Amino acid sequence: MARILCLGGALLWTMPAVALDLPAWLNFGSQAQEQSAPRPVVTEIVEDRGEAARWVPGVVQSRTQVTMAFQTLGRMVVRNAELGDRVRTGQVLAELATEDMAATTRAAQAAVDAAEVQLSTARTTLQRTEALAARNVASDAQLEQAQQAAAAAAAAAEQARSELVRAQDSQNNATMIAPFSGVVSDVFEAPGAVVSAGAPILQLSAEDRREAVVDLPESAIVGLPSDATFTVWQRTDPDKQVTAVLDRIDPMADTATRTRRLYLTLPSETPFRLGALVRARLGSAGEPVLTLPAAAIHVVDGRDIVWRVTREGEAADAAGRVEAVKVETSPALQDRIMVMSGLVEGDEVVIRGVHSLQDGQAVGRRVVP
Repeated sequence: MARILCLGGALLWTMPAVALDLPAWLNFGSQAQEQSAPRPVVTEIVEDRGEAARWVPGVVQSRTQVTMAFQTLGRMVVRNAELGDRVRTGQVLAELATEDMAATTRAAQAAVDAAEVQLSTARTTLQRTEALAARNVASDAQLEQAQQAAAAAAAAAEQARSELVRAQDSQNNATMIAPFSGVVSDVFEAPGAVVSAGAPILQLSAEDRREAVVDLPESAIVGLPSDATFTVWQRTDPDKQVTAVLDRIDPMADTATRTRRLYLTLPSETPFRLGALVRARLGSAGEPVLTLPAAAIHVVDGRDIVWRVTREGEAADAAGRVEAVKVETSPALQDRIMVMSGLVEGDEVVIRGVHSLQDGQAVGRRVVP
């Protein structure tokens, strides 16, 4: 045993000095130094995204729209207006077949004539009976019977006259007349169809006031000011942008999409025609649209804040620090939140890991998401 120990000691003394160095994975000092380096952060540069930011599709329609229908049952034989036609006040738009209506009117007129004859006869009989009763020739029963017959004849005549007025109205209502000048924006029935009273035939839109109609989810409407300003343009001509003002919001949500309809009043000189497809975004045409991902917003004490990065140089790998900035935002739409105040174009904002930062914390290079 002593010989083995001596041999081991000899081997230990004969090892080179480098063999006593610690392995690299046990170099705690170097590891601690690396851990103290500022962490890189995933950030986004705030910029005006223009028309690509938060636009929603919409359609141009008239504020005054009327669905035209007949007030009586009949077969439509003429429709003088097609989709997109401009019409004038008083112009005939459609007509129903009037042969049956004319026959009904003649029958009602004949019934009135017959009722008038019956009424005249009943009144004459009543006058004769009253004269006889005054001379005690006719009994009280006969007088009462004559009075009842005259009253029944008067009621029958009034009923016949009412039927005649209704038949005449039905015949007059066989012609559909434009109540105002406008454009035929929709057509529902073709000539030859048998339509019931109140069934829609076509839709007439006035050209005096136009508005853009867009649908937004409930979350995007919360906090929206009553006089919010929108920018409206067409995809085929993005340079022609007009400013529209929020006029009203439907009080009820759509049962299928659960969205609510917004009506944006367009200026009188708008270049968009009725039925045109447009795009709309919140904000005026000259106002920059600054948006951030929803994950960049951090709520502290009920206030929305973001972490803005301030660097010592222009380079993306320059050392920097984060600072908490209070911002005013609008509701999220398509995972983007519009920043109303608190930031300007060119600010660098942390968009990931916002819950693990502290005000004034040093950060490293910028990582592009």
